[in-house]
Amino acid sequence: MRSYRRLADFVNLLSSGYKSAGKFDLGPVGNFYSFNPLEGSKLSLGGRSNTKLSTRYYTQDYLAYGFNDKKWKYFLSASYSLNNRSIYAYPLNYIQVSFLHDTKTPGQENIFAQGNAFLSSFSRGNNNKWLYNDIFRLSYIHEFGNHLSYNLGLKYWRQEPADSLVYAYEPAPGKFDTVRQITTSELSATIRWAPHEQFYQGKNGRTNIINKYPILTFQYTKGIQGLFGGQYHYDAFHFNLYKRFYWAPLGYSDVRFDAGYLNGLLPFPLLIIAPSNQSYVYSFNSYNLLNTEEFVSDHYAGINVDHYFAGFFFNKIPLLKKWRLREVIGGKILYGGLRDINNPDKNPGQMKFPLNKGFTTTYPLGSQPYLEASVGIYNIFTVLRLDLVKRYTYLQHPDVSGLGLRATANFSF
Repeated sequence: MRSYRRLADFVNLLSSGYKSAGKFDLGPVGNFYSFNPLEGSKLSLGGRSNTKLSTRYYTQDYLAYGFNDKKWKYFLSASYSLNNRSIYAYPLNYIQVSFLHDTKTPGQENIFAQGNAFLSSFSRGNNNKWLYNDIFRLSYIHEFGNHLSYNLGLKYWRQEPADSLVYAYEPAPGKFDTVRQITTSELSATIRWAPHEQFYQGKNGRTNIINKYPILTFQYTKGIQGLFGGQYHYDAFHFNLYKRFYWAPLGYSDVRFDAGYLNGLLPFPLLIIAPSNQSYVYSFNSYNLLNTEEFVSDHYAGINVDHYFAGFFFNKIPLLKKWRLREVIGGKILYGGLRDINNPDKNPGQMKFPLNKGFTTTYPLGSQPYLEASVGIYNIFTVLRLDLVKRYTYLQHPDVSGLGLRATANFSF
């Protein structure tokens, strides 16, 4: 039925951001147009192959152009499926090689595959810290039937500061030597275990159906000096735990615990940068009122909690019950620290923290934690969630927002 196929394409477009076009899927549509202070208006066109082309070989690519910096950007990737199945279908077993030549803000991973650059273009505060990046990755992803998986990776990263961001040392008082670029090469191993994991499997990906069982991820990364021009030697450990707790009849809580440790003598761009969100889209894994590159550390621990009351209060109010609105509260706490050898305030030989209009805008996490909390309403028109977010600590930092309204699409089973 043509009407059914059109409906299926529309639903797939909303959920994944891709439009099917035979052997290829065009998208993500949310990245076709965006804008930012560095690149101005940015046009991007990309897509990926599907099983109609091959069940062994896959590709995902895009080409973009910024009209302000007048530079081309691109992403190229190729994957080979070892089990002759889609690389988006369970269980995963494929090798992937990719190269990215594009911009991003410090602390931000590549969002091409699942982000929405257009919505992220609307940002608060000074969005003037950017990087030009060349990132090569080689990965092997293998997922077992018991929902245990591992990812072995090689990453080469050359980063160049842009816009107001400057990398500089101060070998003598008042004398600064700028650094044009930083290069790192690293090997990594990631293990993920999700016992009794459930999800909805689509042809272009899958959506988790959250249950009571935890999801645990551990990653070890080894920076190798001299490998493909890598300039630094370091060891990084990262642990993440996600679990849903049920508190009937008061609803349920989604808890995310995150911790990391970085061993090595490193300049601030290679330290652990607290993930920030300067857009007006609510982020579950970033801090929604934190500025870009505001906090760095070499050891940290954080916990994020979203508690969904599932109508415990609103169902007692007739009009709100009819609209099927739901209430949610959340909180995020981040602890951490920076050893003296990596702190330019304690070690003058280290790269200096960046300045903006003469003020320091990057800080080491101190004894006081970063704290933000939110109260919100979800299930608005079935898909929309609105949150009022308040920041409680480090309000003395320049250009910070103490209060903000954030929105996001919230699909849940």
